[in-house]
Amino acid sequence: MNRHTLHYLASKTGLTVAVILLLSWSIGPIYWSLVTSLTTPTDMISTVPHFWPPKITFEHYEKLLGATSQSQGNEVQSVWPQFSRAFINSMVTSIVSTLLTVIIAAFGAYAFVRLRFPGRDLLFVLVVATLAIPAYTVMIPLYRLMISLKLIDTFTGVILIYISAFLPLALWLMRSVYQAMPISLEEAAWLDGASKVYTLVRIVMPLAAPGLIASAILTFLNAWGQFMVPLVFSPTLKTKPLTVLIPEFVTRNYVDYGLMNAAGILAIIPPVLLVLFLNRYLVQGLMAGASK
Repeated sequence: MNRHTLHYLASKTGLTVAVILLLSWSIGPIYWSLVTSLTTPTDMISTVPHFWPPKITFEHYEKLLGATSQSQGNEVQSVWPQFSRAFINSMVTSIVSTLLTVIIAAFGAYAFVRLRFPGRDLLFVLVVATLAIPAYTVMIPLYRLMISLKLIDTFTGVILIYISAFLPLALWLMRSVYQAMPISLEEAAWLDGASKVYTLVRIVMPLAAPGLIASAILTFLNAWGQFMVPLVFSPTLKTKPLTVLIPEFVTRNYVDYGLMNAAGILAIIPPVLLVLFLNRYLVQGLMAGASK
């Protein structure tokens, strides 16, 4: 076996090991969460580790989705009312903040690219620079502002915070997408008498669809996974999302690991489906943004 063959085998082996480690790091926690959600409480406290439940149970999912169960002779009430409400809260805040962020970014980024006004580049840099500001540094003044506006524990307050947090990234991405697009089509539309708004909506946005979808995916994923903001600004079940509800399954005397992991498995379904169906647009949008 010559040196080139050994080098090829070593590189292939190293690549295979790296891929296995990456998959284990990424998928391992999800797999373990699924296993825990299907494990009975008795097997969960077993001293012998199990990489698959010895006896599969759906009692944790039943408790989440409306069924009552018996534990040591006592009836365990379902947490479906709390779970369903938190799920709806997560969907409302994530979807609305995503739609508004993408719409504002679509129009705002176009203005930064095609319109000429004093301080345009400086203003854009200042907006994007807010991405570097840690959230905890503005939490107290933001909380006082929300109290004065009576927006604590309201969808409006949480959505406004999400938009302010995620808009700079969406603006940066859409600005790069617009800069990569030729202006000839827009100039032809302007010569035909079309306004800039009409040109943007009917000509530019369809061409920039991958960038818009990529911005929507990133915004939705960030909003869906938020914990610190709703923990502070959504104290009750009126607006509390899943990310805040699930840790509350930890009580003073008992940690319901099965219920927590079952809720976590159900909570990741919407973002997973979103990425699976739209990931090609995400790649196209990010590549368009990276082209500049």
